[in-house]
Amino acid sequence: MHPLLRDRLRLALYLAVWLGVGVLLAALLVLLQPRPLAHALAFVGPLTLVYAFVSLSAWWVCRSLPLATTPPARLAAGLVGAAVQAGAVWVVLGALWAVVLSRVAGVGPDRAGILRDLAVLFPAGMVLYGQSLAIHYVVLTIEVARAAERRLLESEVTAREAELRALRAQLNPHFLFNSLNSISALTGADPEAARRMCQLLGDFLRSSLSLGARGRVALSEELALAEHYLSIEQVRFGSRLQVERQVEDAAARCQVPPLLIQPLIENAVKHGVADRVEGGTVWITACRRGTALEVAIENPRDPEAPPRRGHGLGLENVRRRLEALDPRATRMDVVREPERFRVMLTLPAVEDGAGGGDGR
Repeated sequence: MHPLLRDRLRLALYLAVWLGVGVLLAALLVLLQPRPLAHALAFVGPLTLVYAFVSLSAWWVCRSLPLATTPPARLAAGLVGAAVQAGAVWVVLGALWAVVLSRVAGVGPDRAGILRDLAVLFPAGMVLYGQSLAIHYVVLTIEVARAAERRLLESEVTAREAELRALRAQLNPHFLFNSLNSISALTGADPEAARRMCQLLGDFLRSSLSLGARGRVALSEELALAEHYLSIEQVRFGSRLQVERQVEDAAARCQVPPLLIQPLIENAVKHGVADRVEGGTVWITACRRGTALEVAIENPRDPEAPPRRGHGLGLENVRRRLEALDPRATRMDVVREPERFRVMLTLPAVEDGAGGGDGR
């Protein structure tokens, strides 16, 4: 439904404006073909009110032909075609109404007069419909701007909440317990490895807190945090955890929300390595394709292992953060196969200095 039809006051004001247009058209018809003004008003007034509702169809025309994404040729053809059709509808209605007035009330013009009036209605109808299109485009542009502003605010709130959840996940007692337990076990057997793991854990915690306080970070920084995490986990799992990386330089420079990739890597280690006796390999790939950044995290999976809780929650948090950024320009694809699990993120490829600063 057109928004105007839901507000009676605005609809009344809208129809009042069109009545004013009808008075002007009636005056024009009197100038072009002398007749009583009352007769001209009787002819044009009802037609103008009907055309006021016909012109509301411009709302759907404008929505189906967005200025920003519609090719110019298609846009011009669509708008001109809509205006011509609206003008033709008005002419047909005018012809029928003129016949009714002439036969029932006896105030309509003769056949020649009807043709002259219709010759005025057609171009006038096209012009008025064109104005309706222009006004609707302005209204839609304002609505898009307001929606973008609301989405930005919601994105900031959702991002902060998601970052806090991600931080809590990263700093959860199980992760700290496992790390500290590994350090304790290494203290007697391999003091050097224990010291190295303490340093890695400290670096990871500092990086987590630093990135979480920023609005945007380079993908290279996000992956550096993942390196700290993977280094800690490699001390725990040893050769059971293997990591393969293929990150293009152009992709590494792109800006991403902080702590977006980290939960995916944690899931990959948890479900692709910790659950498998033989361990597995986590693949991290990132590339830039035109204006899009693609990041993929892949891990093996045991087709016979029972499903575990926790995988879906992390993925859902990441999906919500992407949707809060811009649901039209971001996407998360999940591929579940018997022996592998793959998550691919698609985001706008924006580098620092091109609208993708860290937001501090």
